[in-house]
Amino acid sequence: MERPEGSAIHPPLRFHSAERRGRRIGRILKVSMRLREPTTAELDIIGQRMMMRDEPAAALVRAMRAPRDSADRVSMQQFRDALEEVPADAPPALREFFATVENTPEWVDSDLLERGAGVYRRLGQNANDVLLQLSLIGGYRFGGPPDLLVATGGLTGSTVMRRLGETQAWGIEVGRRGGMQRRGEGWKLTVHVRLMHALVNHSFENNGRWDVARHGLPINQADLAGTLSLFSGTLLMGVRALGVPVSREDSRALMHLWKYVGWLVGVDDDWLFDEEVAQHQFSYAVLLAQGDVTDAGAQLTTALVDSQKDLNYKWFPAASAIYTRLRLLSMLQAFLGPRGMRDLGQRQALPWAIGSAWLRNTVNHRIIGKTPVGERYLEFLGAKAVERAHFRHFGDRQPHLGALENR
Repeated sequence: MERPEGSAIHPPLRFHSAERRGRRIGRILKVSMRLREPTTAELDIIGQRMMMRDEPAAALVRAMRAPRDSADRVSMQQFRDALEEVPADAPPALREFFATVENTPEWVDSDLLERGAGVYRRLGQNANDVLLQLSLIGGYRFGGPPDLLVATGGLTGSTVMRRLGETQAWGIEVGRRGGMQRRGEGWKLTVHVRLMHALVNHSFENNGRWDVARHGLPINQADLAGTLSLFSGTLLMGVRALGVPVSREDSRALMHLWKYVGWLVGVDDDWLFDEEVAQHQFSYAVLLAQGDVTDAGAQLTTALVDSQKDLNYKWFPAASAIYTRLRLLSMLQAFLGPRGMRDLGQRQALPWAIGSAWLRNTVNHRIIGKTPVGERYLEFLGAKAVERAHFRHFGDRQPHLGALENR
């Protein structure tokens, strides 16, 4: 990410403002993965990139927000059409953007992508649990991104769950067979997500509703790279905590899948990692660079916990809603601990759900999963988890990403 010669980038006020807290939260990660302390230079780069955006996508959004009579203006329909195929007479900004995302790096290994997608599918309900409780809600313990979610209208239960459902739908398509090929749904949705990020940045940078000096740019390179790590390193660490064995080969494949997703969504190249340990080293530095929890974290968590009653359940809806809510709180207690629950405004809960997850995963992954039919069995369970998650969030409707397209 380049900047003008001689210019200085001052990090936002939240940068590195709660190092002790970040160090405490990251202690298990550091010890278990034998991580070193990040250098001052590594931390400074994170602070600087809190003030940097995805410039190729920003250029496209400027063309989309050009006057209607401009010859270079890009419409949303033109963008959607280009996701299928870029017309030869497309506006310059649209052609330049798609030339960027279609210039697949030489390091991308199609076979490894497919293996990574298979690993992701077989994680099934475990992936859903970790991404919700440890990745998403765990991320609410730090200011910045949660405040942006609140600013974009994320405090109602229906909005929180819709956004969660859309994120899950995107992850499902990334993990499909062939999903990350040029015309795969995972590829197209990832490029679509990249545009949504740039639209959010453009909207908030130009309406005065966002405190850039305090938080950094609404969606910046540092937060984007930190979010990517939640789908790779954090996911791998979380499923192991639930009793799922992950081999070195499967870890590498999953890392490769999300490395390509990260490249496609606009994360800086030097923050894309092949090895899980390198990802964890970066994640630890990100923890030390974070600010303290804000009110947005507790508000979002409470909205999400309370909204379990608004999901769709096929059998015994009232009882299922109560069980799902209690299970969510139990998993949060296990992943985040007493201080994490207090930070997010939740009462302490018994972590019984971890025990049931271990029992389930011992049978499914450590016993049946090691048999000749194990992979097919785990794929079946993963597909059922996808079906269940889709129904709970959308019923019989199809998810629609891009609520911010026309803002």
